[in-house]
Amino acid sequence: MKEKLQKIREEAMRQISESKDLGRLNDVRVAILGKKGELTAVLKSMKDVSPEERPLVGQLVNETRESIERMLEETKAKLEAAELELKLKQEVIDVTLPAKKNNVGHRHPNTIALEEVERIFTGMGYEVVEGPEVEYDYYNFEALNIPANHPAKDEQDTFYINDKIVLRTQTSPVQVREMEKGKLPIRMIAPGRVFRSDEVDATHSPSFHQIEGLVIDRHITFADLKGTLAEFARELFGEDTKVKFRPHHFPFTEPSAEMDVTCFKCGGKGCRFCKGEGWIEILGCGMVHPRVLKMSGIDPEKYSGFAFGMGLERIALLKYEIDDMRLLYENDQRFLGQF
Repeated sequence: MKEKLQKIREEAMRQISESKDLGRLNDVRVAILGKKGELTAVLKSMKDVSPEERPLVGQLVNETRESIERMLEETKAKLEAAELELKLKQEVIDVTLPAKKNNVGHRHPNTIALEEVERIFTGMGYEVVEGPEVEYDYYNFEALNIPANHPAKDEQDTFYINDKIVLRTQTSPVQVREMEKGKLPIRMIAPGRVFRSDEVDATHSPSFHQIEGLVIDRHITFADLKGTLAEFARELFGEDTKVKFRPHHFPFTEPSAEMDVTCFKCGGKGCRFCKGEGWIEILGCGMVHPRVLKMSGIDPEKYSGFAFGMGLERIALLKYEIDDMRLLYENDQRFLGQF
């Protein structure tokens, strides 16, 4: 894996250095760092790496990404300067006229937030796993300890295609599919789009994104859950961030909790951003219910684990201080150009 990453880095550096214009440079960025790029493919192959080597491999992937992004930015600045100099030489009639700008796209706020979360967890040795958005009712509900008569299965809350197929309401089915494979231990996060029958407003949408995590191994305790999520919060919001766990109920975890972080605007003193509370709720979590383990073919007497889930949009709204979720999907360049 180390040799493969080194080869990707060397090839990326070669292509970047040979790029003569911003269009070609952007093609290189997409080919290496895009959703279907070479480095992304390496991330998806983390499941084939042994658990002991994943932290090291995750660190190498992050270092490779950072070095490539740094050279891309440096080359972009040089190309922009060269283009500006050429235009100034050509505008011999009126050099005060503004030059035409080459509008190059960039990452969406959701994508920026997702890549940050993935960087943190792959650095801890987690793998990124994806699954189908159109899901069986069994995986979306029953395998997660949500029985047939549960209120969450009402058609007013869920988009049903037929009585056995739904648009997934969470990315937890990806976790069930991984547990059924029987390849233990498991350390994974499952990002993706989910659907719920919600009215569109400043904080709700019928289509949004979640990031859920799962760890299954011997002797996993709630202390492991707290330590992992506390480290995640410090990496995402700053070293001084503190966390607080409040008892809650989720059908697929027991015990369950919701996690709050200290407001990163006021440091926990209370302000308009946190509505004077000093704390901001960011995710739900808990120990995987023994019944869920048993239904997935895992012996709850030998193995235990924890799970957590958060809304990607909520992370983006908090991190970038956006007060209306609809702004993320209106494609207003005046808004998106700020990121």
